Amino acid sequence: MEKTTHFGFTEIPESEKAGRVQGIFGSVASKYDVMNDAMSLGIHRIWKDAMMDWLAPRPGQRLLDVAGGTGDISFKFLSRAGSGHATVLDLTEPMLVEGRKRAEAASMAESLDWVVGDAMALPFDDNTFDVYTISFGIRNVTRPQDALNEAYRVLKPGGRLMVLEFSQIPTPALQWAYDRYSFNLIPPMGQVIAGDRDSYQYLVESIRRFPDQETFLGMVRTAGFDNAKYRNLSMGIACLHSGWKL
Repeated sequence: MEKTTHFGFTEIPESEKAGRVQGIFGSVASKYDVMNDAMSLGIHRIWKDAMMDWLAPRPGQRLLDVAGGTGDISFKFLSRAGSGHATVLDLTEPMLVEGRKRAEAASMAESLDWVVGDAMALPFDDNTFDVYTISFGIRNVTRPQDALNEAYRVLKPGGRLMVLEFSQIPTPALQWAYDRYSFNLIPPMGQVIAGDRDSYQYLVESIRRFPDQETFLGMVRTAGFDNAKYRNLSMGIACLHSGWKL
């Protein structure tokens, strides 16, 4: 009997999840960046800057940005590093197409690759990259542990993993308030801005199904990463996990 996994609050066969995720992000690709600003009131930009502050990109580093979509993280990384190379990998080609249209993509074209690929089976050799990032993407992967294992494989010894993802707020009253906002406002916002309520209903549900900070930290360690730590952002609405391949 085939294994099942969760797609939001629905249980589906594992084999169906990647296709459904592709459908969602293909559907919202052209409005993805606008919707991110609306949903988070622009705070996702502050979270991504916090990620770069902790990462401290250095000149000449090679980045693999998985589920990199429209290139946000890669652009920030290259700007901070001053020189280097970023590979943006995403399951959904329309997201990469939108990324290539951005002004930053034109100015950094020589330092960027755009690759359609699967986080659970990366099309790269072992020990290839200095840094691996995945932002708001790992909760959409069918088997997140497989993605972390692959991150470990493609990083060079001394390489760094950085995961930015929605997480759980440790304070029940604040979590309650956040849930009311998420479930009551975000799907209608998705309808108005992207013409797609269902995709944003899934995204809200998928956040609730994602492991809490300590559980995910254990998964990072299981993949082989050392010196693994996390930092909560905005009281735990989002969280940064970091680990090193030593």
